[in-house]
Amino acid sequence: MSGAPRPKDRPWLMRTYAGHSTAEASNELYRRNLAKGQTGLSVAFDLPTQTGYDPDHVLARGEVGRVGVPVSHLGDMRRLFQEIPLERMNTSMTINATAMWLLALYQVVAEEHGADVATLQGTTQNDIVKEYLSRGTHVFPPGPSLRLTTDMIAYTVHHIPKWNPINICSYHLQEAGATPVQEIAYAMATAISVLDAVFASGQVPEDRKGDVVARISFFVNAGVRFIEEMCKMRAFGRVWDRITRERYGIENPKHRRFRYGVQVNSLGLTEAQPENNVQRIVLEMLAVTLSKGARARAVQLPAWNEALGLPRPWDQQWSLRIQQVLAHESDLLEYDDIFEGSKVIETKVAALVEEAEAEIERIQEMGGAMAAVESGYLKARLVASHAERRARIEAGEEKIVGVNCYQSTEPNPLTADLDTAIMTVDPQNEARVVSALHAWRERREEGPAQEALAALRKAAAGTENLMPATLRCARAGVTTGEWAWALRDVFGEFRAPTGVGGAPVTVAAEAGSPLAAVREKVGKTAAELGGGRLRLLVGKPGLDGHSNGAEQIAVRARDAGFEVVYQGIRLTPEQIVAAALAEDVHCVGLSILSGSHAELVPDVLERLRGAGAGDIPVVVGGIIPAADAAALRAAGVAAVFTPKDFGITEIIGRIVDEIRAANTLPPLEVPV
Repeated sequence: MSGAPRPKDRPWLMRTYAGHSTAEASNELYRRNLAKGQTGLSVAFDLPTQTGYDPDHVLARGEVGRVGVPVSHLGDMRRLFQEIPLERMNTSMTINATAMWLLALYQVVAEEHGADVATLQGTTQNDIVKEYLSRGTHVFPPGPSLRLTTDMIAYTVHHIPKWNPINICSYHLQEAGATPVQEIAYAMATAISVLDAVFASGQVPEDRKGDVVARISFFVNAGVRFIEEMCKMRAFGRVWDRITRERYGIENPKHRRFRYGVQVNSLGLTEAQPENNVQRIVLEMLAVTLSKGARARAVQLPAWNEALGLPRPWDQQWSLRIQQVLAHESDLLEYDDIFEGSKVIETKVAALVEEAEAEIERIQEMGGAMAAVESGYLKARLVASHAERRARIEAGEEKIVGVNCYQSTEPNPLTADLDTAIMTVDPQNEARVVSALHAWRERREEGPAQEALAALRKAAAGTENLMPATLRCARAGVTTGEWAWALRDVFGEFRAPTGVGGAPVTVAAEAGSPLAAVREKVGKTAAELGGGRLRLLVGKPGLDGHSNGAEQIAVRARDAGFEVVYQGIRLTPEQIVAAALAEDVHCVGLSILSGSHAELVPDVLERLRGAGAGDIPVVVGGIIPAADAAALRAAGVAAVFTPKDFGITEIIGRIVDEIRAANTLPPLEVPV
């Protein structure tokens, strides 16, 4: 009978992005999640691990174990996967600049478990382009970074053939403001750069090109605009099929299949009325599961309270249960593609394909994705797109329930006690991790470790594949920071363009507009203080690379008449204070989303006071729980902004108010 149910398809891999505090604590969490029915692991590493620093480095302060698990050496990796059968596990590791290192540690632990390395299944994200553009955990310049990726892909094709060595990641591009067209185009341009480099390296024979293409996977974002997001996934598949067939001559349709995993959108999760995030998450998941022709191979969902802080195990369980109800209670998996033949869907998909291919061609004319990164083109386009979206939200053109409309609410039992609605990391955890690192270094044989590092530097200075030398370092007890510093010695480091200078004006300052009112406040205050324009330092202390908010503040402050000092990510409190003094700024604005505010903000305050500049107001923005916000104000912070403060123009106006108060100027009665 036509339309009758058929045998169910296999569900997608169900994952929860998890890891925190220590390898031991994360291992316990993983084993609990697997017992609850999770079918794959998704490892979150902390920022020092992601950026190639050991926990005792100055930049790691306050970041250890915050947003993921610290893995500093082989011993940590052993503890992380203790009693987990790696030969039967599908493990996704969200790791990029240090991906080769973490894969080497994983391989060595699997060997110690007695596993056949050739059977290992999983994914290393390993997409450095999106780190330059949106997430900020890059270490090395584009050329050496591409070499690390190329060497990993070649190595896995020959030695770990079931592994996905790269997960080209458009997820964070959408978080940084990318439109669906930009998300498709920038991800595909990255894939082209990677595949061109792999095939040009000569490490893979011609008859194995299909094996390389078949192991390229993608990690995408699914936002709340259901139709648009589903059509985006169908468009992704069509563009990938054409590129792999026409550019690389891949004939086998299985090799050309668009293979993707998804985390649904966290950008749209709100601090205000966070219970609304549950229905957002469900709707976003449907966009990547309801259509069989564009169904994700793996799905991980954020938790309802991620805009408030670190989710608890119960919150993660709730997200896992959402997937399980859809897969096992509904009839979703019993039917063929229910959108096949829809004129509405086909028209939208065709338009996305056409626009994305035009943008891909534009990037190729610039010299490809890496050239477009170095020129600042891609970053500037993302900053502009994000600014346009924020402007639509502030103007009420893009509605967000509970934020800029339908704001009245009953008391929320989920957040009645905010201090227990999220998980907190023990402040003493960092000291314990650092102590364990020192003990590891003392116990290892120093000779083999130093010899392995010397061999790594030699390999990096030459042209040989870097994976064998990296495996030698892993086995010799080398640490994450030592491996990365050996490569820094050869490759150098890279500071990516911020995109702020090239971002166009997106909010008009027409007479009577909110921005015009703030510009008036800025101008009057500057005139009263003398010395030219008001100067705002926007600082990103620590290792948090999520710079979207800082960039939007910088752009709007510029448009409001401020002179803005923004040096990008990954600065120490000492560097931020030095810049504040050198530029003689009127205010310091700190942006931190990683949870390290309790350590780093007081450090900045103390250094300003020590330099005799304690009268400079400091404001802070980020994901900051209420109790922490109160503590920061008590420490001397002038104002704290969290995701509920969505009006950027209003924030700039409040910054002017703090500058006036700090300089004992009377309040300005200028409506904002």
